[in-house]
Amino acid sequence: MSNKKKKAILALIDGTMLLGWNFGAEGETIGEVVFHTGMTGYQEILTDPSYHGQIVTMTYPEIGNTGINSEDMESRKVWAEGFIVREYIDFPSNFRSQISLSQYLKEQGIVGISGIDTRFLTRHIRSTGSMPGIISTSDFDKDSLLAKLKAHPGITGLDLASEVSCDKAYDFYEGTWELGKGYKKNLPEPRFKVVAMDFGIKTNILRKLSDRMIFCRVVPAKTSAEEILAENPDGIFLSNGPGDPAGLDYAAKTIRQISEQRPDIPIFGICLGHQILARAFGAETEKLKFGHHGANHPVMDLSSRKVEITSQNHCFAVRKDFFEDPESKFQLTHLNLNDQTVEGMEHKTLPIFSVQYHPEASPGPHDSDYLYDHFVELMEEK
Repeated sequence: MSNKKKKAILALIDGTMLLGWNFGAEGETIGEVVFHTGMTGYQEILTDPSYHGQIVTMTYPEIGNTGINSEDMESRKVWAEGFIVREYIDFPSNFRSQISLSQYLKEQGIVGISGIDTRFLTRHIRSTGSMPGIISTSDFDKDSLLAKLKAHPGITGLDLASEVSCDKAYDFYEGTWELGKGYKKNLPEPRFKVVAMDFGIKTNILRKLSDRMIFCRVVPAKTSAEEILAENPDGIFLSNGPGDPAGLDYAAKTIRQISEQRPDIPIFGICLGHQILARAFGAETEKLKFGHHGANHPVMDLSSRKVEITSQNHCFAVRKDFFEDPESKFQLTHLNLNDQTVEGMEHKTLPIFSVQYHPEASPGPHDSDYLYDHFVELMEEK
């Protein structure tokens, strides 16, 4: 970084104040402060629409080493509200790097702060829960910062998905990246057509589907059941996204209508899509104390007892009592081994299943790739 560092401050709504140094854009930003336990993958994290409304803290101490490249974007822009790191590295060492992280954040108008004791901050959030925070390079007055935070609406009950969803439907059929080749363009003729409801979809999800010869028609979050069924899809995919599923009752209604009108169509949901699917069938969701954000979360597949290491990013979860009701149409399939929260479910009679985590990784391990294969199997059976 330049020798002329500019001061910045991080303030939390509980009165915690931490001084640091600015990188990226100057200014002020507010969001729910969360922590991510991955060692790398900050470019994919920043461009994941699921982080809309949140300021991301990286627990790994050195960030910026690998720079930024044009291929690893998970969406069209940075969606995180701000970025908190222990030590920012302004001299990337990576053969794929095109610009520095700070330059990229500056171009995107995203405020970053370095020099923060992220170990303290992470432990504080774990103890007290995630909470609104503000990063500022212009206002260092505690009372003023706290007043701004108290006026912030938070993320509970809000429909953030409609803010990150596509404006109009589009088609996607491009495979995953390969070293020296880039993204696979010349794919075989697709076997299936899937309508993907975009609540904040990551591009690597679509690429994983394309690898399995699935042509995707991506539609906005508020697309009606009639419009979706008019596409005559072989399957329906419910994407990840930001915020509280309780704010998307319109999407739950759409999913319920689809399952009633065409119970033969396989449905696969992940992350927010998983939560909306559960709510469509009568489940309740709840806000977690500090959420799950990272690339190393252990999840057990209850049918095989196999443990997967998963990539996760969510602040809400499906309540477990939904599966304890003998009248429930779903059964619990996956469980988080850190806190015993719900990580997956499937319908007892219909070709419908979902998981809370991100099988597309990016960043993260590929233990859960088999879920896309299961989706293909359901469409084959149909």
